Amino acid sequence: MRQRYRPISPGRGLKYLAAVLAAAVALGVVIAPLCAAPAAAPKAEGGFQTSVPTAILLDPESDSILYEKNAEQPVEPASLAKLMTLEYLFNEIKHGRVKLDDTYTISENAWRKGGAPSHGSTMFAAIHSKVAVSDLIQGIIVDSANDACIAVAEALAGNETAFGELLTKRAREIGLQNATFTNSTGLSDPNMRVTARDMAELARHIIQTYPDFYPQFAQRDFTWDNIHQENRNPLLGMGIGADGLKTGETKEAGFNLVGSAVSDNLRLIVVVTGAKTDKERAEEARKLLDLGFHGFKSRVLFAEGQTVGEAKVFDGDRGYVPLVGPGLIKVMIPRDNSAALNARIVYTGPVPAPIVKGQTIAELKVWRGDDLALDVPLQAADDVGKGSMTQRAMDGATELIIGLLRAGVAKL
Repeated sequence: MRQRYRPISPGRGLKYLAAVLAAAVALGVVIAPLCAAPAAAPKAEGGFQTSVPTAILLDPESDSILYEKNAEQPVEPASLAKLMTLEYLFNEIKHGRVKLDDTYTISENAWRKGGAPSHGSTMFAAIHSKVAVSDLIQGIIVDSANDACIAVAEALAGNETAFGELLTKRAREIGLQNATFTNSTGLSDPNMRVTARDMAELARHIIQTYPDFYPQFAQRDFTWDNIHQENRNPLLGMGIGADGLKTGETKEAGFNLVGSAVSDNLRLIVVVTGAKTDKERAEEARKLLDLGFHGFKSRVLFAEGQTVGEAKVFDGDRGYVPLVGPGLIKVMIPRDNSAALNARIVYTGPVPAPIVKGQTIAELKVWRGDDLALDVPLQAADDVGKGSMTQRAMDGATELIIGLLRAGVAKL
C-alpha cells in the first residue's frame, strides 16, 4: 500500500476552479493538484497579523480554517478546559446517564479548592450542600465556577485525576488528537495541554452536537443563592452577534478565549491564547472575527452526492471506485478572489476489494495559498465486489512490477 494522490476531474466543482493540471504519473502514483486562478495571496490573508502568540479562525460549517497562527502549538488551556468538562457532562445527559435535576454534593475538597476559600472563580456553593446539575452547568458557563467543576468530576469519576483521564479519552473520541486533560477546571498543570485547533474543534462539536445546551453560553448573567455574577466573555457585549463560549486566564497560560459569533447567517469560531491582558484578548478576538465576516465568502466546491474523484482498487471487479463527500462541500475564499486554491485527494492504496458504499476511503485536502483550508473525508459512492481470478492476478502482477520499479529507483 502506498499513499496516493488522485486528480479532481475537469469540469467538476465550481467554475472558478480554473484549470486542472496534467497528471504526473510516476511508478503508479498519480499526482495532480487542482489550481484556481488568480495567483496565490500572501500568507496570513492579505498580511493580517495578530499580537497574540496563538490563534485560529474557523468556519464550523465547512471546517474551513480562515486564519491560523501557531494553531498546533501545545498551550495551557486555563479555564478553556471547562469546555471539555461541559462536553462530557452534556454527553452524559444526552445518553440518559445524568439528569438535569440530579444533585451533586459540594465536598470539602470542592469547597476548599474551588469555592470561596480558594479566591478563584466560584459559584460560592456552601460546603456539603447539594446543587442541581442544571445549576452547576450555568455556574460553569457564566461564573466559570471551579467548585461546580470539581463537584461534577467527583460525582462522575470519584476524583479529578480519574476525571481528567475520562476527559482525555473523550477528547480522542471526538477528534481532539493533541489535547490532554488532568483536571476539570484548567488550573495550571504541566501535563495539561491543548492546541488552539483543539479548542476550535471542541467549540464546533459543542455547537453542532448540543443545540439544546449551546444557547446557555449566551447567558449574560446568573443569580444563584442570591449571588449575582456576570458572564466573563467580553464578546457578548460588543454587538457583533457573539453567543459563546468561554474565557480563561492563569499566570502561566495568559489570557485565553474561545468565542463564536454569527453575522448574515455565517457562524465563525475564534480562539486566541496567551494574550498579555484581558483587553488584548478581547481586541484580537474581535479583529479576527471582523477579518472573517468582512474578508471572506462561502463557495460550494461540490454538491451533495457529486463525484469528487476516484481511488484505485485492488482485487476488485472494477479498477476504480468513485468518491463523494459526506454532504455539501464548501470552502471559504477571500472576497477579492486573491487566493489560489490547490486540492488533492489523498488515500492509501490501491484500496482492497470488497468495498462497501459509504466506506471512508480518502480525504479531500484544499489549500488556500499556503494554508490548509479544508480537510474532508471522502466515501465510496458505490459497492465494489471481488474481481475474477484473472483480474486479481493482473492486479497482483501490476503491483509487483510497480514495487520492483520503486525499489530499483530507490537504489539509484
